Amino acid sequence: MTKIQGFGLGLRVEHYAAFEAGVDAAVRPDWLEIISENYMVPGGPPLAHLERIRADYPLVMHGVSLSVAGPAPLDLGYLRELKALADRLQPGWVSDHLCWSADAHSQLHDLLPVPLTRAALDHVGARIAQVQDILGRPLVLENVSSYVRFKADEMPEWEFIAQLLQQTGAKMLLDVNNIYVSGRNHGFDPRAYLDGIPVEPVRQIHLAGHEDRGDIVIDTHDHPVRDEVWQLYQYALMRFGAVPTMIERDDHIPSLPELLDELGVARRLAAEALR
Repeated sequence: MTKIQGFGLGLRVEHYAAFEAGVDAAVRPDWLEIISENYMVPGGPPLAHLERIRADYPLVMHGVSLSVAGPAPLDLGYLRELKALADRLQPGWVSDHLCWSADAHSQLHDLLPVPLTRAALDHVGARIAQVQDILGRPLVLENVSSYVRFKADEMPEWEFIAQLLQQTGAKMLLDVNNIYVSGRNHGFDPRAYLDGIPVEPVRQIHLAGHEDRGDIVIDTHDHPVRDEVWQLYQYALMRFGAVPTMIERDDHIPSLPELLDELGVARRLAAEALR
C-alpha cells in the first residue's frame, strides 16, 4: 500500500487538465483523494485521466455508497468492484462514511446518521467485519454531519465511534468540519468530541466549508474552510499529531491555484500547531 503523508486535495474533473499539465513543486499537494465510485468502471475517460495523474501522486480512495450502517444486506457486487479498484490502484487506504444511505429498495443518495445504541454498535460492527474480510484491509470510516438525533440514543457519538474502532480494528477519517457542524446543531463541545476519539486509529483529516444559517449549520462543501474550523483543526493536530490532511470541495469548485492557496493555509496552521 502507498504511504500517505502531508497535505492532499480531492481530485475533481475540473482539475484533470491542470494536474496533467503539471503543478509547481512548491505548492503541489502531496497526495490526492478520489471518489471511488467515479472509477469503478472497466474503462473510459475517467480511468484514463486517473492513470496519467496517479503516476505523479499517491492516492487514497473515498466512497459514498457503502451504507455500512444500513438495514439492507451489504451489496457484495459493489464490494467486489471496490476491491478490484483498490487492488489496481494500491491506495494508502479505502474509506467511506459511518452512516446509512440505502434501504432494501433504493440508494437514497444521502449520508444518514446512525442511532447511537448498543444494538446499532453490534449491527455496524458485524458489517464492518464483513467489509474488511472482503477488502483484505482495514476500513477507514468518516464521521458525518447530522441534523437530527434519535430518542433511542444511549451514548455520545464519540463514545460510539471509539467503541466501534476498538471492536473492529477499523480506522478513522476525522472530518473536523462535520464535528463543528454537528456540535453547533446539537449543542455539544466539538473539543470534547475530539478528546473522546482514540489517537491511534486516526488516519486522515478532512477540512471543508459549511453554510451557517444561525439556527442550523449545513455541511455544504461549497465554501472555503471557515476560521472556527481552522481553529478546531489546530486543536485536533495537537491531540492526534501530524495526520494527513486534505481539503474537500464538491460544489462551486474554484480554480486549482485557489485551492492550493487554501491548502497552504492548512500547511501553515499545522506547522504552528505542531511546533
